[in-house]
Amino acid sequence: MEKELEEFFSRGVAEFIDPGSSFVEKLKSSPSKVVVKFGVDPTRPDIHLGHAVVLRKLRKLQDFGCKVIFLVGDFTALIGDPSGRNKVRPEVTHQEVEANMKTYLEQAGKILRTDKEVFSWIKNSDWFLNVTDLSFDPSNKAELTVKSGEKEISVPLDPNSFVGKAFAFEQSRMQVKDVGLKSQVSVVTLRTFLATLRKITHSRLIERDMFQERIKNGEELYMHEMMYPVLQGIDSSVLATIYGACDLEVGGTDQTFNMLMGRDVMKQNGQDPQAVMAFKLLEGTDGKEKMSKSADNYIGVNENPDIIFGKIMSIPDLSIISYFEMCTYTPLDDVAKMKKDLEAGKGNPKDLKMRLAKEVVAIHHGVTASETAEKNFIEIFSKGSVPENIVEYKVSAGAKIVDCLVDSDTVSSKNEARRLLENGAVEEMEGGGKISDPERVINKSTTLRVGKKRFIRFVV
Repeated sequence: MEKELEEFFSRGVAEFIDPGSSFVEKLKSSPSKVVVKFGVDPTRPDIHLGHAVVLRKLRKLQDFGCKVIFLVGDFTALIGDPSGRNKVRPEVTHQEVEANMKTYLEQAGKILRTDKEVFSWIKNSDWFLNVTDLSFDPSNKAELTVKSGEKEISVPLDPNSFVGKAFAFEQSRMQVKDVGLKSQVSVVTLRTFLATLRKITHSRLIERDMFQERIKNGEELYMHEMMYPVLQGIDSSVLATIYGACDLEVGGTDQTFNMLMGRDVMKQNGQDPQAVMAFKLLEGTDGKEKMSKSADNYIGVNENPDIIFGKIMSIPDLSIISYFEMCTYTPLDDVAKMKKDLEAGKGNPKDLKMRLAKEVVAIHHGVTASETAEKNFIEIFSKGSVPENIVEYKVSAGAKIVDCLVDSDTVSSKNEARRLLENGAVEEMEGGGKISDPERVINKSTTLRVGKKRFIRFVV
């Protein structure tokens, strides 16, 4: 286990903060009692390889015997953490958050174990929303059953009265019905929030590098953004109350400040402060900015294996080593040798990318899919062929090609579809040549190549 631990604490880790080594000691002596927090704000529905870096680390902790708490920030997502941005995040509706949350959990479950011994998930609205935030259809009926001796008496309740709301509130808390909390339900009120703020200085909050950058550039810095790290810190304290401990919080280096705030809040409340593990940020397919959907430089773990394979083959040579380190299980000794060979001009970047692409696809879609994706890639780029497992999408005769490309998720927007058409990047594979007219309609089944890596067959 020592060797496994050594790799765990080094691979992809940018910073590990554990004063006194209390977390390390607990992990070695009582791993089944270790509770690990991973918080996500589901502002977008897709999990990409950057997220998977953290999820695979969490899976390793589960294999050690630790319990992972997947904290869904459905409340804080409505605020939006300004990480990596120099402007205010756009607001997200609660309906979007709920939909994204469902897909997040489904995708995370493909990497994490979800049995109760090593996994639990909970929403932070469970403690940030209060009794009076509930609202019910007046036509709903509610009854409170009271036991008197051997008799049970049912008392009708107005669901929107305070008593009705209080009854529904306690019964609907995930802390009670899912986690099985027997003691008092944790709720964060304005009073408790202000009590926390009383011990956090303004100068401490504006230490955050992105806030300093805003101030330096004379840009606006809003109070709700400054409160976000405090809310995230409160989450850690509440989780420690619900689960009996919150020993470690994990996230990217853009979350280090927020995670350290969790230590501050837990100390205030007399709790053992969590350790903090910050991971290196995986660069996107452009090799420049961190991987994100908004930068359109991401590789989604649920994307078609052929798409994943093709995207990895397109990454810059300088990104090969970091992808091997952070996105695969390749032994670090092998990764170090690859790096040495590349620097000496011995390694072939294309061959390494082929190996990298196969390993990544195998992790997320299985070995058979990775072998097929490799074969398809060779066929497409060496022989100009169409892949065997091409996605088919049914359309109605007369449908506009722009709409079909968007509806089939081949492209992300109509603007992207029009740009690709105008640039001659859409080709009909049955001998029809390039398509450039955005007003073109589809009247018969056809196979299209969109850009270099995407293929779609429209079936009329």
